[in-house]
Amino acid sequence: MIPLAAIMSIGEKVLDKVIPDPEAKNRAMAELAKIQAEGRLAELNADNIEAQELTKRTQADMASDSWLSKNIRPMTLIFILITYTVFGLLSAWDIEVNSPYVELLGQWGMLIMSFYFGGRTLEKILALKDRK
Repeated sequence: MIPLAAIMSIGEKVLDKVIPDPEAKNRAMAELAKIQAEGRLAELNADNIEAQELTKRTQADMASDSWLSKNIRPMTLIFILITYTVFGLLSAWDIEVNSPYVELLGQWGMLIMSFYFGGRTLEKILALKDRK
């Protein structure tokens, strides 16, 4: 768990590099303090913790001896993308497809992709922070 003070410190460093004007920097720092006071920073911290837990779960799956536990997430993503594509092709050929199924598959696909790609991005950001 990353303490709020560490997040504030990172925010200050980013502001130092992004905003060279001292007056604009002070306004941005005031906004950051306002965000912290409103508790939104705590929400971001909770999201960060959730992402770390997902990473731990993935690492545990990869450490397992079971082929299925290592491959269930990629297989699920592939299945959803193929099914979504088939439904799209059926619609293109004027074959009626139940639209709630298509919407559900699209939402599942977005969730799974955000886990893979969003989680990986967060891992890279945290790795950069740890190097400093």
